[in-house]
Amino acid sequence: MMMPMSNQYYVYIMTNKSGTLYVGLSNNLKQRVQQHKTKLVEGFTKRYNINRLLYFEMFSDINSAIAREKTIKRVAAEKENRPD
Repeated sequence: MMMPMSNQYYVYIMTNKSGTLYVGLSNNLKQRVQQHKTKLVEGFTKRYNINRLLYFEMFSDINSAIAREKTIKRVAAEKENRPD
């Protein structure tokens, strides 16, 4: 009999030298951070040299992880768009 797999999901924040932020979601944080650091991921993180893990949260439910990622991205966007 197969045991149900216990999944873990990670919402993470990475940055670069100049402080540009990237928020992501993965079920294998170690591998995903390594992909960003070695520039195996095309797009934003490669273009802006996002290579430093700042923060992460762990979830056992994918829907909770997705909701948290969206919340962090929304708050970051609101802060970025606020007038000084």
